[in-house]
Amino acid sequence: MSIFDDLSRFLEMRLEEFLRDNPQLELQALEDKLRDQEEETLQLLSDLHRQEQGLQEQILSTAQDIQRWHIRADKAEKANRPDLAQGAREREAMLLKDGNQRWGQMEMVKERIKQTTELQRQIQIRRQEVQAKAAEAAATARTASSSQQAENRWEWQTWNGASSTNAQVDDLEKKFRDWELDDEMEQLKRNMSR
Repeated sequence: MSIFDDLSRFLEMRLEEFLRDNPQLELQALEDKLRDQEEETLQLLSDLHRQEQGLQEQILSTAQDIQRWHIRADKAEKANRPDLAQGAREREAMLLKDGNQRWGQMEMVKERIKQTTELQRQIQIRRQEVQAKAAEAAATARTASSSQQAENRWEWQTWNGASSTNAQVDDLEKKFRDWELDDEMEQLKRNMSR
């Protein structure tokens, strides 16, 4: 088991080193993570809004039931039916309690919506900051790459120029050798003809 822990730690360290050496990749990974978090937050907001809508509908339905049972209780009292009036008042009280609980749940959902909206806004801001840093890192990398390419071109031209100069020197060397050989041949011919 410790071998796997050691290997895991080693791989994590190598990954951290790699990301440190390649900051644009670290920024890309962070941006991807923030994008995932933003999507999860938006999904949560959507779910919370559905819950709020459902609770509002339940509260409205409960309010209508309370009103109906209130009217029934009043009607039973006027008709001198205390047994029905008592049952209607109890039902009305139970519905009021249920409505208050649902109202409390809705207030909690509204608070969660508010907090989640703020979290989503913070994630969005953080993501924009990371995107800006990534763009800056990319621009820096492009500038460094351009500088490296220019340096490589200069080195190539310098080497190529030196090679060209060497070729010119070699060409000049060849011409001199040919001329010197021709001159020696001429002298040999003159010496032989004497």
